[in-house]
Amino acid sequence: MDRPASFRDTAAFHLANSQDLWNGGTGAAPAARRPGTGSRTRAATPPPRTPGGTPRPSAARPPASTESPTPASATRVGRAPAVPAPPAVPPRPPGAPAGARRARVRAAAAAVCLVLGIGLIGGAAAGSWLANSSDARPAAEAAFTKGRDVWHNAPVDTLFPRTLNGLGTGPGGADRHWTRIAVAPDSGCAGAFDPLLAKALSPVGCARLLRATYADATRTGVVTVGAQITTADRTAMQTLRARFTTEKLTARTDLMPRPYPAQGTLAAGFGAAQRASWSVRVLTDLPVVVYAVSGFADGRAVADPQDAEAATRPGATTTPAQSGLGHGAKDLADHLEAAFRKASAGTPRATEATK
Repeated sequence: MDRPASFRDTAAFHLANSQDLWNGGTGAAPAARRPGTGSRTRAATPPPRTPGGTPRPSAARPPASTESPTPASATRVGRAPAVPAPPAVPPRPPGAPAGARRARVRAAAAAVCLVLGIGLIGGAAAGSWLANSSDARPAAEAAFTKGRDVWHNAPVDTLFPRTLNGLGTGPGGADRHWTRIAVAPDSGCAGAFDPLLAKALSPVGCARLLRATYADATRTGVVTVGAQITTADRTAMQTLRARFTTEKLTARTDLMPRPYPAQGTLAAGFGAAQRASWSVRVLTDLPVVVYAVSGFADGRAVADPQDAEAATRPGATTTPAQSGLGHGAKDLADHLEAAFRKASAGTPRATEATK
């Protein structure tokens, strides 16, 4: 069958170029770069024309690209395709920089550790306090009870040593030395105090009275020191001490204790008129009232007696202060108070003189 010339031309064209189509265009003319993409393409082949000159569509024409065209301002003909920029790092959330956040985290951790540490320390302290409190209360009660029996359990020399040394306890810090010259037999409290003092001490009762008299190294001063063992409990002792403190009973000259004027000693002439200074202490940890009273050994009367607290103040110029009789009463009362605490298994502590 004869075919039209146009058909033969078209078939011949495709046969001539079929090898290039199968080989990816190796035999074709050098490819031109697609504007805007930088990729190589086969040289465009003019479409076959019909006998009338009208172009015939080619069946081998590749489909049009579906990619979005690259903006002309970002392309250059003949250059490699532009590599897309890596995705931008997402911005940091609003807030402080990472260093500040780490600092806040460390601060928070430190605060937590501090709170835990304080809690542990507080818990340990509370436990220790509770343990010590539970242990201290029975010990204090035992010492208070034992203090009531010291008068007949402790040797005389324990409560009233034969000699007493007061280093720096005299006027101007002078050393004092005292020698025991008499010990009174233990007895009741009848006649041991002036009537007003006996009445003031009556709420705590009197189980026993202990007394001893000392003379200083110059043999010019004498001191009677004593202890009233009471029948009261801790509450009654605290109440009496509060009264002595509030009403300043220790400073009243009509509440002075009486001396023990042992016959045949330097204290034989030590009577009520010779009293120069005194000290009265109501203890609260023991059922004991400690007292001391001092005077001149030569029987000299004192017109201006002064309590030991006032007579030992710096700058005091009274007779009891300058003669050291105020210091003697205070020093010997301190010694007897410490002796009772030690004998009661308590710990000797600072003087508990009533203000």
